[in-house]
Amino acid sequence: MSETKEQRLAREIYENVGGLSNVKKIIHCMTRVRMTIKDDHKVNVDALKAVDGVLGVVEDETLQVIVGPGIVNKVANIMVSEVGVKLGEAFPEQSDKSGRTLTDREIVEAKAAEVKAKEKAKHNNSTAFKRVLKSISNIFVPLIPAFVGAGIIGGIAAIFSNLLTAGSIGHEWASIITTLNIIKNGIFAYLVIYVGINSANEFGATPGLGGIIGAATLLTGMDPKAPIMNIFNGTALSAGQGGIIGVIFAVWILALVEKRLHKIIPNAIDIIVTPTIALLVVGLFTIFIVMPIAGVVSGALVGSITWVLNVGGAFSGFILGLFFLPMVMFGLHQILTPIHIEMINKMGYTPLLPILAMAGAGQVGAAFALWVKCRKNKKLVQLIKGALPVGILGIGEPLIYGVTLPLGRPFITACVGGGIGGAVIGGIGNIGAIAIGPSGIPLIPLIANGHWLGYVFGLLAAYVGGFIATFFFGIPKDVQKETNAN
Repeated sequence: MSETKEQRLAREIYENVGGLSNVKKIIHCMTRVRMTIKDDHKVNVDALKAVDGVLGVVEDETLQVIVGPGIVNKVANIMVSEVGVKLGEAFPEQSDKSGRTLTDREIVEAKAAEVKAKEKAKHNNSTAFKRVLKSISNIFVPLIPAFVGAGIIGGIAAIFSNLLTAGSIGHEWASIITTLNIIKNGIFAYLVIYVGINSANEFGATPGLGGIIGAATLLTGMDPKAPIMNIFNGTALSAGQGGIIGVIFAVWILALVEKRLHKIIPNAIDIIVTPTIALLVVGLFTIFIVMPIAGVVSGALVGSITWVLNVGGAFSGFILGLFFLPMVMFGLHQILTPIHIEMINKMGYTPLLPILAMAGAGQVGAAFALWVKCRKNKKLVQLIKGALPVGILGIGEPLIYGVTLPLGRPFITACVGGGIGGAVIGGIGNIGAIAIGPSGIPLIPLIANGHWLGYVFGLLAAYVGGFIATFFFGIPKDVQKETNAN
């Protein structure tokens, strides 16, 4: 049986990262295979980039190989299946080809290297910050498909609901709208539970216990006539107060408590005593301490961002649209996910997402400019043809890492296009998304309150802005010379 494209990619990725024995674990997001590498010196980055089908490589806490949407999950699953583990699970320790086990000296050296790395991390603030971003990414990346699918279904339900209100469709559609909303609410109504489970996986707590701590913030079973009171100001606690920010912090505390209990509780009663004490202690702590404080923090955060957007208008939109792509490059965009969710919980929509989506639209405009001006450069045009469709659909990484960033100047002019689109969105105002989902054209059904036309104006402005800025100022001379020579 001939080798499939996905199998070839999996094999060649392994060959250029030092083999499967050099990999600790593998996960994937929408476009990237993310590998935790044991020895970075064994990785041949240049050869990895040259693999047919690899759109780019990002070296960070994990080695991220960009292969594109759709194919990424197939490649990642093939890679882990060869080892016999699931995505996210640690690879078993590999012996050498002769089956030789590690010597005592090698074990000591490995332990010394581990301790040295931990000590270095303690004194490296940037590494600590990257670990925080990595944890946030690990918590929310597995939920992205659910956000996308449920969000689009919710957007379709909103469109039908508006048509029903306007009298364009009959009341027989009401049950269909209700059904679509039920499907959508499968994640958004119980998001704290999913976040609790994923946070527990990330911090080393029992996933089920993390889910219960998340569910506790919903205050199910509380009598509205006799609410639980905020011990700090005497007001009634509300379900979901503190949001997912509070849940992540509470589950982190749960992990610390549970690990400590495992050490001091005898094995014979550990399965009974540890989860009971951990849930009781952390549950009370969550309800009476975390929820009130996290509620103030999340409220202040959402209020501050809303104020900046309202006061800054077009200027704030331009700055956010301009600098979002550099944030994506450094992985800083992951920290915005809980902020989006908190804004949706409090306002019903996130005004940040449509503005930040303009960054990808600027990339699309820049790619069209490169295609027009460098159309004789067959290799570049081929890359653009492959990356543009998914870029228009809101997945910009192939364009970023395969086209604009390697060329340098087009990346900057694409950011300018994103800033122009962001300025239009910010200037119009009151444009938000009811759920986290893809950017680009697929975000249109998620725009709240029927303000999708303003979002479309922003998209067009970013396309045009990225095109003009790149066409006149973003074509590198060496690329132009190469074009003329072909």
